[in-house]
Amino acid sequence: MDQLYKQVPFDREYFEFGAVTGVSGYTNYRWMPELTLRMAYHLVRQLPIEAGQSILDFGCAKGYLVKALRIFDFEAYGADISPYAIDNCDTEVRDFCRRIEGVGDVALFPERYDWIIAKDVLEHVPENDLRLFLRLAALNADNLFVVVPLAADDKCGHYIVPDYDQDATHVIAKSLDWWADLLKTSGWNVNLKTTHIAGCKENWRLRWPDGNGFFRASSGLR
Repeated sequence: MDQLYKQVPFDREYFEFGAVTGVSGYTNYRWMPELTLRMAYHLVRQLPIEAGQSILDFGCAKGYLVKALRIFDFEAYGADISPYAIDNCDTEVRDFCRRIEGVGDVALFPERYDWIIAKDVLEHVPENDLRLFLRLAALNADNLFVVVPLAADDKCGHYIVPDYDQDATHVIAKSLDWWADLLKTSGWNVNLKTTHIAGCKENWRLRWPDGNGFFRASSGLR
């Protein structure tokens, strides 16, 4: 099991009381259709994700993005390392979300996917494990969409959005260019590198327009 996941349980405290205890930014993590459905709608249109394509939400937590995508009739699945999140997965998508032990778990890629979505998850993964995940993903998917919090540079160790520093499980704070280079050296062709995508992270953009990075990439290892 990956070292990070031995140290951080991603348990009930993390998802339900994290903002109070200082473990995460979560409080009462729940289904919020007004946000998640809107985000899924915009992602499908902008990436774009075509009808009939399969999607893996890596770091799906309780499966809310999987649920939103399936409401729009997309073949979406989820994977997460948290027993608590998977055990408390939304009942409508419980059969489509599974627990994995880490990025090297063979259960992560039981089939090939048209898309992998990794939103607010890669910053939690230690760099060696992150590179492994991206290389494996490039062998098992055609397209990748990534959302990560950004640092102003690669040395400061702090995020542009101060709230992101409050999550004790964040282990990578790097710039937009650093993430783009990481994707390129891990077998991905970066087709989009930006700090704004409609429908996603818009609440943070109002105060910190450069606080989040969005990447669309296609596999160069096919």
